[in-house]
Amino acid sequence: MTAKAIIAKLEASLTPLGVFRSRPMFGGHGLYLDDLFFGLIAYDKFYLKTDDENRADFVKAKTKPFSFESARKGLVVTSYWQCPAGVIKDGRKLRQWIGKALDAARRKKSAKPKRAPRKRIRAPL
Repeated sequence: MTAKAIIAKLEASLTPLGVFRSRPMFGGHGLYLDDLFFGLIAYDKFYLKTDDENRADFVKAKTKPFSFESARKGLVVTSYWQCPAGVIKDGRKLRQWIGKALDAARRKKSAKPKRAPRKRIRAPL
């Protein structure tokens, strides 16, 4: 399935969950629901956010994480795992898997420390 077809399917299936949008990112697409980054498309493959609470579902489905080679870091394995085959064809299953990815994204976001507000410096007159 192409990235364009995946995005079209997500747009059609995710309306009940919130506002869906995709954004070009590093040659692929970042996927957002209500401005929460839950997945990505890279090389026409669809990946969902994982963490310790939902990763076992992806392992059980025998999917693989998104990884890439970095000149500085070598092999980088991300927390985004490929959506199981067939899930994207079933709107109900798709929403369930994306719901788990959204939960992982929320947990990640809430675990981040809040940034201190930037001090505004006034230029002298």
